[in-house]
Amino acid sequence: MVYRNIRIFPVVLMAVAFLGAACSGNDKEAAKEAEPVQVTDDRNGGLLEQILGGPGGGSGSGDASIAVNGYLWRASLDTVSFLPLSTADPFGGIIITDWYSPPSTPEERFKVTVYILDRELRADGLRVAVFRQTRGPASGWVEAKVDRRTGRDMENAILKRARQMRIRINQR
Repeated sequence: MVYRNIRIFPVVLMAVAFLGAACSGNDKEAAKEAEPVQVTDDRNGGLLEQILGGPGGGSGSGDASIAVNGYLWRASLDTVSFLPLSTADPFGGIIITDWYSPPSTPEERFKVTVYILDRELRADGLRVAVFRQTRGPASGWVEAKVDRRTGRDMENAILKRARQMRIRINQR
């Protein structure tokens, strides 16, 4: 019994040492990966400015690095700000909220997905999908029908907000 444990111990020790060395990696590579990446385009300003609609960004014109309109992006985030945010991808133009139950109706919940499809501030550059669930008899959530106007109303609210933002920034 003791003899078998003595033979296994060096094998286990070598395996642990090998795994430790493999996980440590190259410190220079780790330091290089930890450095922040600056993405800028001198003609259109920095990436953050493009996303937030600063100089060169948000207008939908030029060679911006993102594929969506900055005004639509910010207006979408403003419009769905009452919902918990699950995912927001400014490069893909997708905003996904988490499920939200209004305090007035705890037996139903909503989820919204916003698709920004264009770099121009246009009505067809935006799609909103609204999902609704109600609590079923077995305490589970069941898909429920959503009126088509709900998604359209949210699209119109986002477009209206985006236009207001563009007008306000262009007046400066």
